[in-house]
Amino acid sequence: MQSKRLETHVLRDILRQVSRSFYLTLAVLPRVVVKQVGLAYLFARAADTIADTGQVDRNVRVTFLHRFKRQFVRDHLDWDEIEAIQAMLAPRQNHPGERTLLEQLPSCFQMYQGLTADDRAAIRQVLSVLISGMEMDLDRFPGESESQLTALSSMEELDDYIYKVAGCVGEFWTDLMCAHLSRIRRHWNREAKRQIGVRFGKGLQLTNILKDLPTDLRRGRCYIPLEFLAPAGLQPGDLLEKAAMTKFRPILHQLVGTTLAHLDQGWVYTMAIPGLEVRLRLACMWPILIALKTLRLLTTCDNVLDPAHPLKISRCEVYRIIATTTMTGAGKVTGTAYWGHVRKGMG
Repeated sequence: MQSKRLETHVLRDILRQVSRSFYLTLAVLPRVVVKQVGLAYLFARAADTIADTGQVDRNVRVTFLHRFKRQFVRDHLDWDEIEAIQAMLAPRQNHPGERTLLEQLPSCFQMYQGLTADDRAAIRQVLSVLISGMEMDLDRFPGESESQLTALSSMEELDDYIYKVAGCVGEFWTDLMCAHLSRIRRHWNREAKRQIGVRFGKGLQLTNILKDLPTDLRRGRCYIPLEFLAPAGLQPGDLLEKAAMTKFRPILHQLVGTTLAHLDQGWVYTMAIPGLEVRLRLACMWPILIALKTLRLLTTCDNVLDPAHPLKISRCEVYRIIATTTMTGAGKVTGTAYWGHVRKGMG
């Protein structure tokens, strides 16, 4: 028992340093799934850190990402590879939390080994898909700056990408909750909820893509498909200029509509959680309400292409969402009224 408490303390401490927002989500989750969700998040964040370590040559990053992925395509670990990743990449991190995460990788993998075989299999499955999305990112966008800007070709390619880096998490989340929470298992059609969970994840990822558009463009990555840009008379490089907003606005509205349709399904998913599972409902409410508020900013700001004015809801607004939903006990009626109020007028 003491060992399990120590493991949970170590896990929470790493998460607190890596992502305070996700730490809050983890803190409210039912205890029986905290370790599984926390480790899956940390492994995904570690993979993302490996892929994005700018001080390391791209080919080296690709190699280390493949080596990291190999830890999740089999049920035994290669400690030499884990230590090599740690030694090469941890000292090169500017973000203190990401440096700590890579330094603590052995501890994370030790906790992972202590999970049940089914939980390890679920984490292996979702990490394999997530990392394949990161590999797709590195392959599809070979540049590192706006001078090497490349765009996705089609909505089909974008949809495949957002499934790999976020939609698959909805499947993992659904499987995990059905496996460990009896109320979920009794009330849910797992396969149907997995499909809706995919939509939930896609909606969150599309929100991030639209929010981070100016930053990604200057990193050489245009997630807006060419099949949307060309009919509007735009090239990817045009989006680096604020003046392109007039032509881009109809494309933005179309993508916001697609994102809202995904998030609406995410809200259906959230409200399908039994009322007595308050912690789980809150853990789903927070990211989807934050995403909706972010989309509202996107639809009301003058120019989403302007890098001088990054779009992000304030920390106070995040805490307001947390306080409002917590004080109302994540109730279905009050929650849906709140959702409808923010959603109103967005299409």
